[in-house]
Amino acid sequence: MSMRNALRMSFLSLTIALSGCTISGNQPQPTTVQVDLQKYQGTWYELARLPMFFQRDCIQSKAHYRLREDGRIDVTNRCKQNDGEWNEVIGIAEPQQPGRTDKLWVKFDNWFSRVAPDVAKGEYWVLYHDPDYQFALVGHPSREYLWILSRSPRINGARREQLVEVAKQQGYDPSQLIWRQTDPMEP
Repeated sequence: MSMRNALRMSFLSLTIALSGCTISGNQPQPTTVQVDLQKYQGTWYELARLPMFFQRDCIQSKAHYRLREDGRIDVTNRCKQNDGEWNEVIGIAEPQQPGRTDKLWVKFDNWFSRVAPDVAKGEYWVLYHDPDYQFALVGHPSREYLWILSRSPRINGARREQLVEVAKQQGYDPSQLIWRQTDPMEP
């Protein structure tokens, strides 16, 4: 990973960690759903996201989650940039509370997480997933971050509208979503 991208990922870790303090006082926190981590593991394509600094050059992103024997999750995020280059960052997710899988801490391996490990954790709240674990909506309690995820890089219009509506009901602003650029080579 280039130094520029390492700095971006470090900035993201700091931003996510510090943004937990920005939850609006009157708005209730988003509602979360429990997750079967066995079913949740695997590859997820980012269909849409709210704008964020570290992904500003990403035209396609995907994440791979692998459940570990210790109950934590290995996370590999990949981002295809405008110039066609793929960047990758590796991290670990773990439940914020033992026995609960709806709210996770995610920490990526970078210089900031090594210097301030307790501060460099980001909140990953699962707001929705369908019964078959084909679609998911993940956000941050501050509502600054949101991802619409799918097992496939494409989505039909009805499902897209359903996920956008869930985001809206949770208090996120779907008008700001950045949608994945399609690639004719993808399935």
